[in-house]
Amino acid sequence: MHNINPSVKAGTVTIAAIAVAFLFDPVTLLLYTGWTMAVTLLLGKIQIRKYFLYLLPFTIFALGMLVSTLLFAKTPAHPSVTQQFLFWNLPSETVQDALALAIRVFSYATLSLLFVLTTDKVAFILSLIQQCRVSPKLAYGILAGYRFLPLLTNELTTIRSAHLVRGARTKTSRLTRYKQYTIPLLASAIRKAERTAVAMESKGFTGERDRTYYRSYHIRWTDWVFGFVMICALGLCIVFSKSFQ
Repeated sequence: MHNINPSVKAGTVTIAAIAVAFLFDPVTLLLYTGWTMAVTLLLGKIQIRKYFLYLLPFTIFALGMLVSTLLFAKTPAHPSVTQQFLFWNLPSETVQDALALAIRVFSYATLSLLFVLTTDKVAFILSLIQQCRVSPKLAYGILAGYRFLPLLTNELTTIRSAHLVRGARTKTSRLTRYKQYTIPLLASAIRKAERTAVAMESKGFTGERDRTYYRSYHIRWTDWVFGFVMICALGLCIVFSKSFQ
């Protein structure tokens, strides 16, 4: 999974996510969610504990959506078919819609984790430039901004410690303290941006497409096989679900 071309992987996940948006069968969504989780865990070299830890917020959100849909769904006065779900007797359509919405959250979550946990960010940016013809100025700007986030976090810790040593953090509110951090943090970010711009210019970066790359990425037949298998798996889940209805 880590060796799949990032552009092909992103396109495959996007197509699968769009297709999932038009599915309302909870069985189909559940099957494809299980397939995506299996592919990620078996081929992605990811720790199971770490994976389910990332999946926990989506689980809470899915449960909240399930309960809210069951509680606040508009039900007919005399439903034709009722179904017992937990402690409620509800119309079967309401139960299926609630399950479909909740499982769809899992589908989007597993597709997102499939891409995020198995894709290097730098490789994704370079693949966008080389395969998708994205402007290098835009792509490297996004990459530089992404790289600045951890630096700004460390800089904020340094500024907070400096204020604490000098006694600036006395009886002020938290909002006032964060206002005091804003100007030094902004000045530090401007200095780092200027240094980055000077470094890129000194190394001959002009934003042109016709340039050499230290790391080149190409689309191989295994990348197309991955996309084909993921899309076909969704189709098989639909057919398998329809055959048992």
